[in-house]
Amino acid sequence: MLSTDLLFFYRQVSHQVLTIVDVETTGYHPKSSRVIEVSVLQASLKSGIHHQQTHLINPQVPVPDSITRFTGISQDMVDQADLAEDIWQGYLPLLNTGTLTAHNLAFDYSFLQSEFHHLGIGFTRSLAEQLCTVILARLMLPDLPSRSLPNLVQHFNFPIATSHRAEADTLACWLLAKLLLTEIQNESDEILLDRFAKQWLSLRDAAAILGKSTHQARSALKQAHVKPRLVGQYRTPQYQRGDVESLFRESQSSNQLSLLQDF
Repeated sequence: MLSTDLLFFYRQVSHQVLTIVDVETTGYHPKSSRVIEVSVLQASLKSGIHHQQTHLINPQVPVPDSITRFTGISQDMVDQADLAEDIWQGYLPLLNTGTLTAHNLAFDYSFLQSEFHHLGIGFTRSLAEQLCTVILARLMLPDLPSRSLPNLVQHFNFPIATSHRAEADTLACWLLAKLLLTEIQNESDEILLDRFAKQWLSLRDAAAILGKSTHQARSALKQAHVKPRLVGQYRTPQYQRGDVESLFRESQSSNQLSLLQDF
């Protein structure tokens, strides 16, 4: 998606009710893991927090010691909680309203779909009804070394005492979304588009903008003398959004000129 399209999308989202969700789980893959805690917070920039509810869930599977150390949620705690089928039905109306929002939404969304699948219930929200605050933070905060939620809480000094518990993380996600979407509402197009241009993109994301394979995109970017930065142990290339979109516009102009010449 181009910067102008992103700006239009986030400006629209900033006027909607956000349904912010966070789940704690027994593992990282929904096919082999279950949710042990869920929290949903609904809020809007106009009127603040409307509602929040949180529940521990008995997954009827073991909670690994590593998860207990990470979240503080023990086997004893979930053994005393209500079963999944007694919890999720009450969350469905909330989760089907507003813009579904989470920090790394792909993770939470996949677990929501899996949990409802266990109950024989389909759960799907369109891309237009989804907001991932990790993606938004990468766009709005390109210079930060990390966009993990605990690091962002620390960076902005949000009043959140704990991390890796569903209730605290939904509140942290709301405070981040509120901060960034308020800036999107108030800043001019020119300032925001200049800010977006500084975002660092993976080769895959750059290729998606250019409408090419990753191999073709790497070649085109090199030919256009767009220099990547190399990050991490494997020196993975990243490209600034502004450079990628400039190449895209040049390519579009060249294609249009070729079509005119054909006539």
